[in-house]
Amino acid sequence: MSEIFKINEIFYSLQGEGFYTGVPSVFIRFAGCNLHCPFCDTQHQSGQQMTVEDICRTVSNFPARHIVLTGGEPSLQVTSQLTEALHKMGKYICIETNGTHPLPDGIDWITLSPKDIFIKSPAARPILKACDELKVVFTGNMPSCDGLDIKAKYHYLQPCDTGNTAETQKLTRLAVSYCLAHPEWSLSLQTHKYLSIP
Repeated sequence: MSEIFKINEIFYSLQGEGFYTGVPSVFIRFAGCNLHCPFCDTQHQSGQQMTVEDICRTVSNFPARHIVLTGGEPSLQVTSQLTEALHKMGKYICIETNGTHPLPDGIDWITLSPKDIFIKSPAARPILKACDELKVVFTGNMPSCDGLDIKAKYHYLQPCDTGNTAETQKLTRLAVSYCLAHPEWSLSLQTHKYLSIP
């Protein structure tokens, strides 16, 4: 029996941030999240019920091999049944997660963006201890990630989009300065917003 997922939207665009910036990708946005970040810029609450077959049928309308599971928080819903089906289609599966829930088998690339450095709650603490890229949202002062004990191949600092152009530009300049002083970190910009694409 096919599983049912609540999907906010499925769309085709360029990956706008992190390691795969610029890569044509099919985004599967799962509805809902277990955290409420004050800087969240995504309307992900609503959604429609979709089966694995529905999702794969929609994904097949786009030419890209690259799939991004995002949200909301995709780890609340994604299963190995879905990853297996997407792999059978020849897809490469990335996930963008806050790391608070375990992931099924079949994820090819994990982007972990921890939120417990902003939300002081045990529920926000990541349980994942390894990822491909660690992406920290920068809101002015670089939070300490030392206690996270997360192994990552790549470290990205991403200026928070505050909705205020001058403030966001200020945060970007500060993030650049931090990366220059700490070269183990690279700057991640939300280029899709600069390009006015989804």
